[in-house]
Amino acid sequence: MNQTDVIIIGAGAAGLMCAIEAGKRGRRVLVLEHNSSVGEKIRISGGGRCNFTNLNASPARYISQNPHFSKSALARYTQTDFISLVQKYNIPYHERKLGQLFCDASAEQLIRMLLEECRIANIRIDTGVHILKIMKQDAFQLTTNNQQLTTSSLVIATGGLSIPKLGATPFGFKIAEQFGINIIPLKPGLVPLKFSSKDFEAFRDLSGVSIEAEVACNEMSFRENILLTHRGLSGPAILQISSYWNKGDSFSVNLLPGIDVLNVLIENHQSKKQLATILEQFLPSRFIRAWLEQRGGSKPMNQYSLSDLRTITKALTSWQLTPTGTEGYEKAEVTVGGIDTHELSSKTMEAKKAPGLYFIGEVVDVTGWLGGYNFQWAWSSGWAAGQAV
Repeated sequence: MNQTDVIIIGAGAAGLMCAIEAGKRGRRVLVLEHNSSVGEKIRISGGGRCNFTNLNASPARYISQNPHFSKSALARYTQTDFISLVQKYNIPYHERKLGQLFCDASAEQLIRMLLEECRIANIRIDTGVHILKIMKQDAFQLTTNNQQLTTSSLVIATGGLSIPKLGATPFGFKIAEQFGINIIPLKPGLVPLKFSSKDFEAFRDLSGVSIEAEVACNEMSFRENILLTHRGLSGPAILQISSYWNKGDSFSVNLLPGIDVLNVLIENHQSKKQLATILEQFLPSRFIRAWLEQRGGSKPMNQYSLSDLRTITKALTSWQLTPTGTEGYEKAEVTVGGIDTHELSSKTMEAKKAPGLYFIGEVVDVTGWLGGYNFQWAWSSGWAAGQAV
């Protein structure tokens, strides 16, 4: 039976970071990955350029049943720390809006960087490995499709359920259940929302139309673009709010954030221009005509009463929508929920009920906003566990 100090299951962002840090400390580390290559989510993120962190990363940008849990790891390995690593390898990158950092060229550069750090730290990475059984006596004993392994520290970095075509499985959650560790209920996050054909029939032919809007649900709001799709709504603002949305909830859309809509309508109240013509100054023509069609169409401005204008203003600034659901894990960027953080040490990521067992990255109930926050959690939580294993 092969003995090693640390086994990490999962060669994604969190797993590789943990391996590097543990290897720097002289630990003998083996990383097991069931895919044929490492870093699949890194590879496809940001259209292949990987939104690898965010300048604004802070605990307030994460969702968790225990909002304080992420503070320790995020403070000890910050976005600045990861940026320094990227700069050390002379990987060119750029900032997009809202603090998002992307590679100029390709996410492959980040993967090569991590693999080089692993090489320097003498990390062994085995791909195409399937774990058949895990047991614990004095140490952890793993049976794989080709060998028996034993280790004193076992790290679960297997990710969540999002993007199953990249190999996502519930493996990490099953291990938690095996060791009696609580799991916060799972749901797709950062995911497009679907609507009934009745509610959204007027917009079916507008797929691809994008509008800057402010979307609010459950006391959270985001101002970014929304995108009409064949099934409903997507775009950054919708993906953000989807992580806070629960089945059955309604949410509101302000189609004209930052504009005094009532004042604009009153200024044009005596005009013979159509309401649609006035609103087309601010919103795409095809969209506003479809939107008004649901409300009886457009009339000349001078045919509306002041009360009508107030009603129209409310509808434009607080358009109420109730999704039927999400597009599921296939289209979700992350999994909301996961390993209950009350079960883990916030400093080391070690399970309180199972000494030597660690959970890091997306498998944990810490979910970041859109824009590089989830990669930063992977780096930070992987780093924290790497100091302890």
